Amino acid sequence: MQTHILNGDALRSQLPATIGGHILVAKECLVEGPVAGESLEALYETRAHFLASGPGGYSTTYYFEKTVPQFEKMCQLPAAAEVNLWFEDDLFCQVNMWFVAHLLKTHTAVSAVYLIRPTADLRYGFGGMDAAALEAAYAARQALTESDIALFAQLWQHYQAHELPEMSALAQSAASAFPFLPAAVQAHLDRYPAEGPGRPERSLQAIMAELGSDEFGPVFRAFCEREAIYGLGDLQVMRLWEEVKRGTI
Repeated sequence: MQTHILNGDALRSQLPATIGGHILVAKECLVEGPVAGESLEALYETRAHFLASGPGGYSTTYYFEKTVPQFEKMCQLPAAAEVNLWFEDDLFCQVNMWFVAHLLKTHTAVSAVYLIRPTADLRYGFGGMDAAALEAAYAARQALTESDIALFAQLWQHYQAHELPEMSALAQSAASAFPFLPAAVQAHLDRYPAEGPGRPERSLQAIMAELGSDEFGPVFRAFCEREAIYGLGDLQVMRLWEEVKRGTI
């Protein structure tokens, strides 16, 4: 059984019919907000309440009816499944992928796992690719070993525990096999400087000053271009934008 695990729903409608298989979607943004929880159930409770507290119209009911079942199906994949991970290089996608790898490692016995990355610019990712380019990316997929999955799963564990030096060391050690990891991990580390606001907040402050405006639309577009490594969507940037405007950072 061939299974494709996608980071969000957007790619689902893009996949050409020539790429068959069952589709599961990581409907999360683990790059933002608390990720505490010693069990999956506790983590889901943490995430559901966080997402329900912000913009976007989410509710805890939506999370448990739409998001959690997708993760549960990933945990139930049979050993014979062939799993294709469609994840981009930005931090948003990477954190979600690390969590998916954690699920595969701790809850399944699958051994045939592949990573498919976009060939388009970091800012556009899979969204900047047509059907032919997606087919080519699938044909060039990278086989992941058990050690590779363990590496990504370990990154998730360090991320969840906020162990920044360990994340950095692990990313550097895997740079030859996964050259996109150091930049993504460094972007995460840059969110927590020793002093002052993090890199995303500083970028928003600089953009507002350069534009001479705090209007969200123009600020958001400029942020996405300047800080594509974060892969943040409008809802995530809006939270930061509101904090910057209030001067609470």
